[in-house]
Amino acid sequence: MSLRVSIVGASGYVGGELLRLLLWHPGVELIQATSARYAGSYLHQVHPNLRGRIQMQFVHPDRLAPCDLLFLALPHGEASTAIERYAALAGAIIDCSADFRLRDPEVYTRWYGSAHPNPSWLERFVYGLPEVSREALRGASFASGVGCNATATNLALLPLVRAGLVDVTKPIVVEVKVGSSEGGATVTESSHHPERVGVVRSFAPVGHRHTAEVEQITGLGNVHLSITSVELVRGALATAHVFAARPTSEKELWQAYRSFAREQPFVRIVKERQGIYRFPEPKILAGTNFADIGFALDEATGRIVSICAIDNLMKGAAGSAVQAMNLMHGFDETLGLTFPGLHPV
Repeated sequence: MSLRVSIVGASGYVGGELLRLLLWHPGVELIQATSARYAGSYLHQVHPNLRGRIQMQFVHPDRLAPCDLLFLALPHGEASTAIERYAALAGAIIDCSADFRLRDPEVYTRWYGSAHPNPSWLERFVYGLPEVSREALRGASFASGVGCNATATNLALLPLVRAGLVDVTKPIVVEVKVGSSEGGATVTESSHHPERVGVVRSFAPVGHRHTAEVEQITGLGNVHLSITSVELVRGALATAHVFAARPTSEKELWQAYRSFAREQPFVRIVKERQGIYRFPEPKILAGTNFADIGFALDEATGRIVSICAIDNLMKGAAGSAVQAMNLMHGFDETLGLTFPGLHPV
């Protein structure tokens, strides 16, 4: 029997990726896709890649019907104010926004500038990154989304954290380069083509909100993120600079990264001796749920550079959400997510 699934906010980029994944998922029946703006329009009129695949129309959110699982692909702040309504309509919810990612209401207030509208719900949501919450997601009813920059940063840092290789007394500086789709489907001055094309623009050199997720997941308290917009549509590349807690070697680092990656079906180590793809590259991950991780070591100083590349709309959003759904409902974790990407693109 198929899992009956609906998507709230299906007209955005994350909603479109959820549609693409769920329409080809063998264990899912898509029931509804909501959009206040596009109610009555066919899905392919907003997401042209779906043309010929389905003749479903967007419905207004007020017409949302009961289902087994709801994906919420809403702007930040909207899911938390209506969570009781959504929970009454579905036995399980995966929220792709930032509303339920943080466990501590005080941390939420610090990073988002206002009190959480429904703090009692925070503890009910499992953080939706399977690489860190796999067992907690099995059978769970509520899963949060993941921040794309946080995901790239967490997956860059976790092999070192779990191996005890991070010198926590020194700052951990992470530069994340991101594509334009991170800004969402709503047009802004910064996303206007003449203003966006060709840029390498410092977007958030300090104080990015995803820092809170990184600290929550890694347990590190000395993390400093800088976010830079670059000329990509999809993709995020996190470059983390860490100092080793003790003298280390490439062999020990290989052991740490292999130990982490062998438990993760969508994490691949990329560290080659030659060729242009010696380190992770987000371009070749477009449309995939893979996270490629790699590293370099400066033995003279003990500085480790850890790198992670993802597609921000997939592993940083919709892909991890579907992976979480698979775990929550007993499917194979990789079901519907094994597309290997394209080359060249």
